Amino acid sequence: MRKLLVVCLILLAAACKGPADQYVQISGFAQGGNYSIKLNMKGVELPVENVRDSICAILDSIDFTLSGYNKKSLLSRFNAGQPIHPNSLFLDMYRMGYALWERSGGVLDFGAAPLYDAWGFGFKNSAFPTEQEIRELQARCGMAHMPGELPVEDGMLDPARMNFPRLNYNAVAQGYSCDLVARFLYSLGVKDMLVDIGEIWCDGVGPGKRPWTVGVQRPEEGESHELDGVWQSSGSPLGVVTSGNYRKFYVKDGRKYAHTIDPRSGYPVQHSLLSATVVSAHSAAEADALATWCMVVGLDEARKLIMEDSALEGYLIYTDDEGQMQEWSSPGFNLVDHL
Repeated sequence: MRKLLVVCLILLAAACKGPADQYVQISGFAQGGNYSIKLNMKGVELPVENVRDSICAILDSIDFTLSGYNKKSLLSRFNAGQPIHPNSLFLDMYRMGYALWERSGGVLDFGAAPLYDAWGFGFKNSAFPTEQEIRELQARCGMAHMPGELPVEDGMLDPARMNFPRLNYNAVAQGYSCDLVARFLYSLGVKDMLVDIGEIWCDGVGPGKRPWTVGVQRPEEGESHELDGVWQSSGSPLGVVTSGNYRKFYVKDGRKYAHTIDPRSGYPVQHSLLSATVVSAHSAAEADALATWCMVVGLDEARKLIMEDSALEGYLIYTDDEGQMQEWSSPGFNLVDHL
């Protein structure tokens, strides 16, 4: 969740297919990248400038609360051992993270921030960790060492009362951001939207009554942004998230170490799964977390995870025994253009 400044712009306001529909696009920079929110203002009484300002305020609040790169955020101060006054976002994210840790059997561990830092994929630069250092970190970090409910007293949360409380929500924060913005738009009566803040939440249809579409990137190293295919929405509310190991990695002694860490082993994963796209009918936060879950457990368990839940669809790209790129998709994953 790298972000120093939220910049919000209204780039587009155009009537599309009928006098009652008016789609606008609100774009800007937040959380280390560009975001784009497209919505139909039909029936919305709030001026679009006020909608823009409210979205900026939501993103600012998330940055102030959950960014590990903003040294003044609640999360950064908490991780530094400073007492804080947690707001509702901080407490809600902790409960969500703890529930996901329990649900995943430790595959998702938002209390394993020191492990990510040790491998150089967290909030700090770090050297290559030794086996002993990894085991020492596992012995004192992780959700297993943290309470199910944070001990807030008189509005104050003191990390000194907890055992090594360092948190990292990178695997779910952008999806959560999408959900919060979408929740605000729903409160205004918006029915057609595509919220893209690194991850995606969409509902309804786009301009011209066309379904929303999302490109699935081919998992290739380097700066290539070639698409592997295009997913098309059904008009239902859905979160869409892709996670992969083809951007953040380094090579040491001829071996590739990717940014997906298995907190159960303490090491970066080593398997054939290159990317996982998860579609969730529940939330973008769930799609975000489960895409990471898939990347931790690998191809076979990822397929099982997706197929066992009727609220999920998925698209997995992996390498076969000959090193060739292959794809698997669940029956309801609507890939309309395989490139």
